[in-house]
Amino acid sequence: MTEKILIIEDEVSLQETLAYNFRKQGYEVETAGDGLQGLEAARRIHPDLIILDIMLPGMDGYEVCRTLRQEMKTPVIMLTARDDEIDRVVGLEVGADDYMSKPFSMRELTAQVKAILRRVRMERETSQTSTFQGLTFGDLVIDLNRHEVSLRGVPVTLKPKEFELLTFLAQNRGTALSRETVLQRVWGWDYIGDSRTVDVHVRWLREKIEADPTNPTRIVTVRGAGYRFEG
Repeated sequence: MTEKILIIEDEVSLQETLAYNFRKQGYEVETAGDGLQGLEAARRIHPDLIILDIMLPGMDGYEVCRTLRQEMKTPVIMLTARDDEIDRVVGLEVGADDYMSKPFSMRELTAQVKAILRRVRMERETSQTSTFQGLTFGDLVIDLNRHEVSLRGVPVTLKPKEFELLTFLAQNRGTALSRETVLQRVWGWDYIGDSRTVDVHVRWLREKIEADPTNPTRIVTVRGAGYRFEG
């Protein structure tokens, strides 16, 4: 089945360039020129991946992404004309899976798209073919098939990348993992970014699963190495 990409970008020349290149690679592509149109398109076609510009007329990309995350788990790559760290952090906080600063090369964007879609395909195949799998650490339960986490019997709301990170750490319980290893295994070998992405996501996870996020006992920092999951 042909994978669908939704491009929400108001700069016509860039929108057309992206659409042309991804159609040429065999993807089904839908485009939208503003935030509201993008939301309507996402709800209508249920794309496999969304490329979303931040600076959009009417409703900006942050608000679009925040709304999408309340309705679907579709991976989102955000685009911005600025390279400020705060833009990247805010983008991740509202639920983006990845982030690219303009100008960028099509090769870089294509690599990110392929890496994310490959991961989505693998997750879908696993959920369809495997029997129940879960990881339990006291009152913390990770349901690998349903992509759900509960703490003391109460569901914990995690973004897709937070779930992937928690699962990877938990599956390597007791092992010190460097930020570079985590980036490669969770974000993919094709990911173009730095280790601060890992630190931000670890901080969010601690806020959700630790009794005291300032004194973590489940995801601990290993000085000079990275992080270790203690369960």
